[in-house]
Amino acid sequence: MPQRLRRLAWPLAFATLALVMYAARVQHEMADFSVYRTAAIRVLDAELLYRAADGHYQFKYLPAFALAMAPFAWMGPEAAKVAWYALSVGLLWVFVGWSIRALPGRRRSIQALAWLSILLMGKFYAHELNLGQTNILLGVVLVAALMAAQQGRPVLAGALVGMGIFVKPYAVILLAWLPLAAGASGVVAAIAVLGLGLALPAVVYGWQGNVDLVLAWYRTVTDTTAPNLLVAENVSLVAMWAKWIGVGPLAARLGVITTLMALAGAAWAISRRGRVSSPAYLEFGLVMLLVPLISPQGWDYVLLLATPAVICLVDRFGDVAAPWRVATGVALGFMSFTIYDVLGRVLYSRLMAINIVSVCALVLFVCLVHLRARAVA
Repeated sequence: MPQRLRRLAWPLAFATLALVMYAARVQHEMADFSVYRTAAIRVLDAELLYRAADGHYQFKYLPAFALAMAPFAWMGPEAAKVAWYALSVGLLWVFVGWSIRALPGRRRSIQALAWLSILLMGKFYAHELNLGQTNILLGVVLVAALMAAQQGRPVLAGALVGMGIFVKPYAVILLAWLPLAAGASGVVAAIAVLGLGLALPAVVYGWQGNVDLVLAWYRTVTDTTAPNLLVAENVSLVAMWAKWIGVGPLAARLGVITTLMALAGAAWAISRRGRVSSPAYLEFGLVMLLVPLISPQGWDYVLLLATPAVICLVDRFGDVAAPWRVATGVALGFMSFTIYDVLGRVLYSRLMAINIVSVCALVLFVCLVHLRARAVA
C-alpha cells in the first residue's frame, strides 16, 4: 500500500466507526447536547437559563457558554445533532493526537500510543459522544493551552485556560498550574478572558440580569450536587466516601481530606520539576486526572480528560520497576474495562458500588507521581 494511502487508512477507519456508532445508537441519544441547544435558544430570547423544572437536565454552565452554542440554535434539532457529533468526533481525533505530540521524550510511536489510548479510554470517549457532552472540546482547548506554554506563548496559554472555564467550570483548577507553565502574563490573560466572558451576556440580559444569571448558575450547581452523590457513574472522591459509609458530614469531610492529600501529592510532584527538562506535561496530566475526582459531580466519562496522564503512563511503562508496572496495568484494566456489557449486571453493579473506577484513578495518580520521583517524566 502506498505511504499516502496508509496515512489515510486510519482516519478513514476511525470515521467509519464513528458513522456506524451514530447510525446504530447515538442519533437516538445525545441528551446532554439537547440541554446545550435549549440553553442557546433561551439565551437568544433573553429567557431564564437555569430552571429547576428541567430536573436532571438542568443547564449547569456559565451563561457565556449558552451564547457560544447559539449557532446550533439556528439549526433544526437533527441537523444540530449531526453537526455537533461530527465536530466532537473530529475534536476527539485532535485531542488524542495533540496529547501524544505534546509528550516530551516519547518512547513509543505515535500510532502505538494513539491506538492504546483509544483502547484504554474508549469507553469514556463512547459515553461522551453518546451523551453529546463537551469534555472532548474542553480537552482540546486545554491541551492547546499546554502546547502553547511548551512553545513559549504564555498569553495564548492563559487565554485558552480562561476559555476552558466557560466550556466546563471545573477547568478553573488549571489556574493553579498556569503560573508555573505560563508565568504572570499567562495568568493575566486568563483573568482577562474570564472577565470578558462573565460580562459578555450583559449584552443580552443587561448588567443586573447578567449578575442574577451568574448567581442562579451558582445555586443550580450547589443545589444539584448532593442528590447525585450515590449515582453509580459518579467517580468523585466525595461520592466514593458517600458510597462506602453513607451520605453525610463524615463522608464530606473524608472526601475533602482525600482531595487535600491528592493536591499535596501533585504539589510534591511539581516541587520536583527541576529534576526533568520538560516538566509541564506530567503536571498537566496530574491536574487533568484530578478534575473528575475533586468535582462533586465528576461523572466517569469526564475521565477522558485523563488521556494525557494515561499516555504518559503507557509511554513510560518500561521505565519503572515491576511492582509499579503491575499497579499501573491492574488500575488501567479495571478503570478502562469496568463495562456493563463486558462484566454483566451483577459484577458491574458491585464494582461501581465500591467506586472501583475512582480507586483505580487514584492508583494511576500515585503512579504518575512516582514517575516524577524517578525523574522520567
